[in-house]
Amino acid sequence: MAIGYLTIRARTAQDAVPLEGVEVKVIGGQGEILYSLTTDESGETQNVPLETLDRGFSQNQYYSGLPYKSYDVLAGKEGFDMLHITHIPIYEGETAVQPLALVPMEERQRRPGQTRIFVGKPAVAMQEDREQVGGEAGIRADARADGEAGIRAGAEDDQGRILRQVVIPNPITVHLGAPGSSAANVQVSFPEYVKNAASSEIYPTWPDASLRANIYAIITFALNRIYTEWYRSRGYDYDITNSTAYDQNFVYGRPVYESISRVVDEIFNEYVRRQGQNAPYFTSFCNGTTVTCRGLSQWGTVTLAERGLAPIEILRSYYPDDVEIVETNVIANVPASYPGTALRVGSSGLDVETIQTYLNRIRRNYPAIPEITDEAGIFGDSTKRAVTRFQGIFGLTADGIVGKSTWYTISRLYAAVARLAELDSEGTGLGIGSVPPGAVLRQGSRGQDVITLQYLLDVISEYYPTVPAPAQDGIFGPGTRQAVVAFQRAMQLSQDGIVGAATWKKLYEVYRGIVQNVPGSGGGTPPGTGGQPGSGPSGEGTREYVVRSGDSLWLIAQRYNTTVDAIKKANGLTSNLIQVGQVLKIPVSQSSPYIEYTVRPGDTLWLLSRRYDTTVDAIKQLNGLAGDNLSIGQVLLIPVR
Repeated sequence: MAIGYLTIRARTAQDAVPLEGVEVKVIGGQGEILYSLTTDESGETQNVPLETLDRGFSQNQYYSGLPYKSYDVLAGKEGFDMLHITHIPIYEGETAVQPLALVPMEERQRRPGQTRIFVGKPAVAMQEDREQVGGEAGIRADARADGEAGIRAGAEDDQGRILRQVVIPNPITVHLGAPGSSAANVQVSFPEYVKNAASSEIYPTWPDASLRANIYAIITFALNRIYTEWYRSRGYDYDITNSTAYDQNFVYGRPVYESISRVVDEIFNEYVRRQGQNAPYFTSFCNGTTVTCRGLSQWGTVTLAERGLAPIEILRSYYPDDVEIVETNVIANVPASYPGTALRVGSSGLDVETIQTYLNRIRRNYPAIPEITDEAGIFGDSTKRAVTRFQGIFGLTADGIVGKSTWYTISRLYAAVARLAELDSEGTGLGIGSVPPGAVLRQGSRGQDVITLQYLLDVISEYYPTVPAPAQDGIFGPGTRQAVVAFQRAMQLSQDGIVGAATWKKLYEVYRGIVQNVPGSGGGTPPGTGGQPGSGPSGEGTREYVVRSGDSLWLIAQRYNTTVDAIKKANGLTSNLIQVGQVLKIPVSQSSPYIEYTVRPGDTLWLLSRRYDTTVDAIKQLNGLAGDNLSIGQVLLIPVR
C-alpha cells in the first residue's frame, strides 16, 4: 500500500503569530473523518500518513489518470472563521505541508463563517492552452516568434519601464485571475510564491534535476515579469497573475511539498539569463504532452533527468545554448543580507550576533525555540539548538547551520514580528476609540482621520492578505485608495474607494475582531512584544527595550526617566555590562509613557505630533533635536499622553 503524509501549520500575520489549539479534521474520499488533530504552540500538527497511489504513476507521462489520492481538511478555532480545503493531492513518499491562514472573526460576529479552497490537479495534468506571453493581444505575435524579444519589446515600448537590476520582490503581489479581471490580489513572500507555483504546476515526485529545472523556469518567469514591470507598466496594481494562459499556476492557500520546498529554499534567488545580459530570460513552458510550445516541456525534463542531465543542461535543451544560472542578492524588505558564508558552531562576529538577536526576538512568539545563552557574537551549542529548532518549525533542513535559506527565513520572520510590535506602538499612540470618525474620506483628503484610516488598514493587512498596507503619511493618495477598495471588496461593500459610515463601521469591527481574537494581541500587540507598559510595583510598569550599538545603562535610564539601579533590579543585573540585542525590562511611569518610533518615508515632525496627540516642541525636546529634519530609519521617542 502506497503512503504519503500531511502536516498542518496554522499561523497568521505573515507567520509572525502561531495559532495554538486549532482543531483540524482530515477527511477521506467518502466523507469519513480519518484524523482529528490539534495544533501545538508553534501552530503545527503531527505528520499523519495517508493512503495514496504508487509514485510511479506520477512519473509516467502516458498515465491518463490522476496519480494521487485526494483528501479534505476542515479547520477551526474559537474566534476565527473556519477553513475548508478540498482536493488536497497526496503523493507516495511525499509530505504535503498545508498552511491554514485563518481569518479572525469580526467584533459582534455571532458565528464563524467558512472559507473554501479548492486545490485541484496541477497544471501539468491540464489540457488548457498556454501562451504565457502577456496581457495585450497586440504583442502576442512577436512574443510567439521569440519569447524573450517579444516580452522585452513590449516593455520597452512603455518608455523604458525595465528595472536597472534584478530584484527579488518581498512580497510579490499575485492577481487571482486573468489580467483585467475583478479578482482579488494577494501578497506573499517570494519563496512561498515559488513553492506554491511549483506545487501547482508539476508533480513533486519527479527526479531532483527535473524539479530544479522546472523551479528555475518558474523563478525566472516571475522575475522577468518583475524586471520588465510587465503588469505595473500597463497600469495594473500587481506583479503577476495566476492565469496559466498568461503566467503560471498559483492556488492561494494550497499545500506545498517538502521535496519542492527544500529546492526552493536553496535556489529562490537564482535565475536564468543569457550570457552577457542581466535580464531574466523569458522561460515559457508547457506540459509537453497535451500542450506543446516553443519553451520548456515539463514532462520532457523528467526524461532528460532520467538520462542523467544536470538542471542547466536540461534548460539548455529548451532555451538558447548560452543561458546560465546566476544569483541576485538584492532582496526587498530584508533587514540584513546573507553574509555569503554559512554560520555554524565556532563562527563568531557581527553576523552571528545578528542571528542571535533575531532568534531571541522570534522566540517570544515561538517559545519552543530554546533560549540562546552563548556570549553575543559567539556561535556555541545554545545557538545551534535554537537554530535547529527554528529550522524544524519552519520546514528547513534541521542541521543547526545558518546557510542562505535559514538566514533569509530568520530575517523574514524577524521583520514580521518587529512589524507587529511597531504597529502596536503606533496604536497605543493613536488611541483608537470605540466610535469611528464621522468624516467622509476620499482621495485628496488629509489629516488625523486619514492617519487613523491608514493605521487600521495597516493592521488589517497583516491578517487579510488581499488588503495591501498603505503608507501612514496622513495623505489619502492612490495607495490608500487602492487599500480601501481592496478592503471593501473583501468585506463585500460598495467598491467606491470612499470611506463613509459603512466602511468606517466595518473597519472598526474587523480591527476590534483582531484585537479580541488573535492570541495575545491585546490591542494589536502580538505575543510578548511589550507594546504597552506592563504592571509593576510602586505604580510603575515595564516596557521592553532591545539594546542597540552605543547604548549604556546610563543613557537608557536618562531616555526613560528612570535610574540605572532600577533597570538593574528589574533585570537581575549584577553589573553595568549590556550586549547589543539584549532585551531589557525598563521601569516606566504609567503616568508618562513614551514610545519608540522608527522614521519612515514621508514622516515629518508635524505629522508625528498630530498622529500621537503631542507637539513638535515636545518631540524635539525629548530627543534633543535642534532642527526639524528627520532621517529615514531614525529612532525617535514620542511622548504619549
